[in-house]
Amino acid sequence: MIDLYTAATPNGHKVSIALEELALPYTLKVLDLSKGEQKLPDFLAICPNGRIPAIVDREAEDFAVFESGACLIYLAEKTGRLMPTDAKGRSRVLQWLMFQMGGIGPMMGQANVFFRYFPEKIQPAIDRYQGESKRLFTVLDGHLKDHEYLAGDYSIADIANWAWVRTHRWSGVAVDDLPHLKRWLEAIRQRPAVQRGIEAPPSRINLTKDGDDAAKKFSEEARKMVEMGQNKKDAS
Repeated sequence: MIDLYTAATPNGHKVSIALEELALPYTLKVLDLSKGEQKLPDFLAICPNGRIPAIVDREAEDFAVFESGACLIYLAEKTGRLMPTDAKGRSRVLQWLMFQMGGIGPMMGQANVFFRYFPEKIQPAIDRYQGESKRLFTVLDGHLKDHEYLAGDYSIADIANWAWVRTHRWSGVAVDDLPHLKRWLEAIRQRPAVQRGIEAPPSRINLTKDGDDAAKKFSEEARKMVEMGQNKKDAS
């Protein structure tokens, strides 16, 4: 049994999708980020960085893994699925996983901060992070022109990138001119395990849409967390 400590964010959904795809039994432990539950001592003992997601493998002497990419690799290697075992195949998956971890996630995350959450609209910063997100989307689109998935068969690389790219509207970045990326987004969205994974837990808002009262309230709460910072005493 896996304990999944998580919340309804792209990083959290990466791991819940993988668990669903792998058909691994897991217990969902949802943390309220707005109340700072990810900074409490019990969770910090699992994840010193105080960020979701994290997992505890009860079948492996309560082995804890934090950081979403590390969780994905651990689960893939534990089951022998969603990542090839040969050196080249494994490397291809890890390259595209690192592409998400080092590029897609950070750039979209900063786009969200400056486009959605900061009270002051700093246009050069918005342009910078939306522009870089779009550039990275274009890289994906170019690769997917000749590949069904990012690294051979469907893998943790697809899961990681998809969980973020699906929320492109929330970052204020359009993908209408990227047909291969759109095809890939829709194909993965149709997978039953993916549909279950993004409901574990369900988001209070639809990050693929925009403009309703719930989205505005969510942005206000996120803005407070951004303004308060990330130290252990903050509710972030």
